[in-house]
Amino acid sequence: MSLSLGFCDPFSMTDTQPLSNPAFSATTHLIIIPSYNTGAILEKTIREVLQYYAPVWVVIDGSTDDSPALLHALAKQYPQRLKIIHLPENIGKGAAILTAIRQAQAQGFSHVLTMDADLQHPATSIAAFMQLSLKHPQAVILGKPVFEASAPTLRVQGRRISNGWANLETLGWGIGDSLFGMRLYPIADLIAVMDATGWARRFDFEPEVAVRLAWRGVPMINLDTPVRYLRKEEGGVSQFRYLRDNILLTGMHFRLFFGFLIRLPKLLSR
Repeated sequence: MSLSLGFCDPFSMTDTQPLSNPAFSATTHLIIIPSYNTGAILEKTIREVLQYYAPVWVVIDGSTDDSPALLHALAKQYPQRLKIIHLPENIGKGAAILTAIRQAQAQGFSHVLTMDADLQHPATSIAAFMQLSLKHPQAVILGKPVFEASAPTLRVQGRRISNGWANLETLGWGIGDSLFGMRLYPIADLIAVMDATGWARRFDFEPEVAVRLAWRGVPMINLDTPVRYLRKEEGGVSQFRYLRDNILLTGMHFRLFFGFLIRLPKLLSR
């Protein structure tokens, strides 16, 4: 059903690989990073990720801040490792990821690691996700955030509500964190649950697909993963809007709860 694993702090590691020799590369697993108006931190994020893995696909979700231009030099220098998908207008994080994984599946990829574009997720954790996926290819590898002391209290404490709902809606299937964006999915399962609903296209992507993957019976492995929040003066950018996105999440959990009630006999029989 689920498994939880501890972690060592990759932010404290000094060992890095040169961009010309990424530590891992694969033809079945890729990394997808959606980006919307991420600013200058986007280029730094992609450069860091490329040190540890290839291929990396960046989905520019209708950005209007010229941040995609920062990737042009990298894309020309490493055309086999970095792919940029430009969407003409903003369609939301989940929809952007769905667009990319359909292309990835058509090209023969079977698994995708999603990461945020704002340097919150440590590139040094990529290897742990990939190695677990190779050992458990049927499973979703869920990053479980380990927060620094400087993390915003509202973000740290507020997610407990969503986590509680998600575990109720799945009878405790094993969702360690319903909102964290660093996850490794089997692409076929992710496409199947997204095709089954018109939701999960924006900020509701992570919790909605986690619950639906649990309903589908997909095993889940939780991997403790550090998360860092950059201050605004450090280039930190957040697209989270407290009122808008909490209304979206509240409505989502009401929907999912009724879906849970309908599925309850089946869930109890597992």
